[in-house]
Amino acid sequence: MSILEKEPVKRAIKSIKKFDESINVLKLNTSARTANDAASSLKCEVGAIVKSLLFRTNDSFILCLIAGDKRCSLNQLKKITLKKNVSMASAEEVKSQTGYTIGGVSPVGHINQIEVLIDRSLERFKNIFAAAGHPNCVFKINYNDLIRMTNAKIHNLVE
Repeated sequence: MSILEKEPVKRAIKSIKKFDESINVLKLNTSARTANDAASSLKCEVGAIVKSLLFRTNDSFILCLIAGDKRCSLNQLKKITLKKNVSMASAEEVKSQTGYTIGGVSPVGHINQIEVLIDRSLERFKNIFAAAGHPNCVFKINYNDLIRMTNAKIHNLVE
């Protein structure tokens, strides 16, 4: 079975195509599991890689879209959400909430409704690359389209 035929990838592609038929998912021969791996595979800056990071709060989950060369600030997230308990979701929670495994979490096509926040630092790039349901699958998009595609709220998520 081709990677593009796997259920998580098909779910990501369906959401991507629903937004814009012209966006194609790229199947990489090398891993894009980490931002550094993806940047190396795509021959782009690490910052142009979108990290999709799932956080757990007291009663919900939040997906944060962060530039590959930045770290998400828990303090910033706590201020934005007005919640004291904010932590990284476990691998099991990532899978049960998004339907994706770590390294292939797409910003779209989740199996549950998840609030999405996007960091302003991604807007410095003309094009950015995000995972498409598998560590070897990505798609290219611009910052404003990614905001529209995910209905993301724009914040300063890094310190």
